Amino acid sequence: MKLIYGTHNSAKLEVMRQYVRTLDIDIAGFPADMDVPPVDESGSNPLENAEIKARTFYQVLRRPVFSCDSGLFFDGVPAGEQPGTHVRRVKGNSLTDKEMVAYYAAMSRKYGGRLTARYRNAICLILDENHIYRSMDDSLSGEPFWLVDTPHPRRINGFPLDSLSVDPKTGLYYLDYAGSWAEESSIGAGLCNFFEHVLAELDHY
Repeated sequence: MKLIYGTHNSAKLEVMRQYVRTLDIDIAGFPADMDVPPVDESGSNPLENAEIKARTFYQVLRRPVFSCDSGLFFDGVPAGEQPGTHVRRVKGNSLTDKEMVAYYAAMSRKYGGRLTARYRNAICLILDENHIYRSMDDSLSGEPFWLVDTPHPRRINGFPLDSLSVDPKTGLYYLDYAGSWAEESSIGAGLCNFFEHVLAELDHY
């Protein structure tokens, strides 16, 4: 199966390829000559935003495409300060990687230097008008982690908050793990299950 992943983030594209490397799926980014339309991510949750993006891209591509969306949520933080689906966008401004690290380090510091956090993730895959698959199953959510106020000296482009993320079980920054944190994450298993379900269903047609 050949799919286009609707993202401009090359780091996310590579991580997704690693997630599904055991499946018979070939994932590509946007075609080089594609004029990517702006997307109004006005959904109230990650699943709505994932579907808005996937439908927008499918209308242009007319080829199988999927999009993902995430929301970041903290324990003990008032609703008005929760990033939710606007992890990178703050007060109407889209933050750079560097600005994100500074902003969330300051937020962590405000609440004692260690916030318990979790990502909720969603995916929408459109093969054609009659085959649309969506999920925000809990298996796609990340494990709880700590967001701390002292950045790791290293940072991965496209994943700025990994430099503030610490595994509560070991006390290690995600960036201190051998290999990439994506390979250690349970999210990969959830995504594989999603794509395996799609492939199995298509076998029945």
